Parts: sequence; structure tokens; C-alpha cells
Amino acid sequence: MSPPTGAIPVIVRILSTVGGAVGAAIVLAVVVAAVFAPFVATHDPDAINVFQRFADPSSAHWLGTDQLGRDLYSRLVHGATVAMAVALAAIGMALTIGTLLGIAAALVTARIERFILILFDIIASFPSLVLALAVVAVFGPSTVLVVIIVGVTLIPHFGRVARAQVLTLKNAPFIEAERLLGASTLRIVFRHFMPNIAGPLVVLASMDIPVVITIEAGLSFLGLGVRPPLASWGGLIYDGYSFLSDSKIPVIISSAALGLATLGFTLFGEALRDAVDPRLNRDP
Repeated sequence: MSPPTGAIPVIVRILSTVGGAVGAAIVLAVVVAAVFAPFVATHDPDAINVFQRFADPSSAHWLGTDQLGRDLYSRLVHGATVAMAVALAAIGMALTIGTLLGIAAALVTARIERFILILFDIIASFPSLVLALAVVAVFGPSTVLVVIIVGVTLIPHFGRVARAQVLTLKNAPFIEAERLLGASTLRIVFRHFMPNIAGPLVVLASMDIPVVITIEAGLSFLGLGVRPPLASWGGLIYDGYSFLSDSKIPVIISSAALGLATLGFTLFGEALRDAVDPRLNRDP
């Protein structure tokens, strides 16, 4: 069978595996919670009721309450919005800049190409979490700063993939034909290179989402990410850990939500990679 070329065959292949189906279900649940948080949540996530602190799960509070009596389910739902906003913003930034730099590295002179590759190596030498900790410790906690730092550290991932893809395409017969017909470099880039390299870049982006979610949660857990009272999964885990002797429910539920989300995006990313990889779509 030939590799799937449309969206529907790819989705069918993803859902045909247990891991892909489970991952897709979790991703769908997280995305729905993030997009429709005000409608999915049952309470105001910031509403304090000290008389209901550490309440057990009930019909009034499905997952119980935290140390301030805030509804834990509603805060988890709004935490999904924060996690997805940070992940998509950081990956969108890295995807855009990295792709443009990668294409440029494949088309410019050897000297400029070496400069871009050295820049990629320098950026990649700093782990995202370590660099984020250093910068946030100097400039103070900021969600925007976290997005910028994580986005910058992911640029080499997309840049190297884009460069490799363009190098395999730039001497293809149809590209040579375009040049002979007088097509400009910009036309070739946006008409031919971009559509042909989009697949691997989208797969890479989907597999980086759980990484960014985990980094944001780790920084928020340390008090260097999203600032209270805005709900964040890392902040919820920290709050639950701080009051572990009073109730174990908040930290268990918050940790489970983070673990389940990262697992879902990882499974979905791997299934998407397998679905669009032509080497895995051949008849034996």
C-alpha cells in the first residue's frame, strides 16, 4: 500500500493502533478542556471558600478542593488552558524561526550555512529547563519569558530537520524545472519547499508538546513559571505537596493529570510519526 497522503488516511492509521487511539482520546480531552474551559469547569477556579478546604470528592466538587477551598476539577481544567497556551506559543515560535533558518541554511553560501549551524549547536548545548531556570532567576517569573526561552531552545530541532529536508529537495527535477522557467527563490520556497517539508515538522511539533508542558509545569512547581492565582498544573502539584499532611488527594490528582496529558501527547505524536512515515507504510 502507498503512504497515506491525506488527513483522513492518516487519522485512520492513528486510530487503528491502541496507542494512537488512546493518545488521540487524551489529546482531544485536553484540547476540549483547554478551549472550552469556562464551559467545562463547574466552578470559578479562583473562588475561595476556606470552610470547604480539602473537601473530599463529591457531587458539589467532583475532585475535591484544595487548601483554600477552591474547586480542584475547575483548576485542573483551567490549568489545561495554560499548559496548551504555553506549549503552542513556544512551539509556534520555534517552528517558524527554525524552519526559516533551516531553509536559509540549505540555500545560502557555505560560510553563512556554517554560521547558522554553529548557532544551532550553541543553542542546543543549553538544556531548556536549565536555561529557563537561569534566565527566570535573573529577570523574575514571567509566563511570556518562559515561552520565549523554551521556544528559543527548540529552534535547532526544527531548523536541522528543515535544512535536511530542503537539501534532499533542492536538486530534484521539478525544482530544476521551476528554476529553468524563471521561478524566483521565494516562489520555490513557499510553493514547493514548504508544502513538502511540512509533514516531518508537524510530527516533530506534536512530539515536542509534552516536553514543553513538562517544562512549564516544572518551572511553575518551583515558583518560576505561571504566577498565582492563575491555575497551572505545576502550581497545583506544588500546592498539594505543601499540604501533603492535610490531604493527599490534590497532589495525586494534579500529578495524574500532568502524567496523563504528557502520556497522551507522546502516544499521539508517535502514532502520527508512524502514520506519515513512508517506510512504515509499505506492503511486506
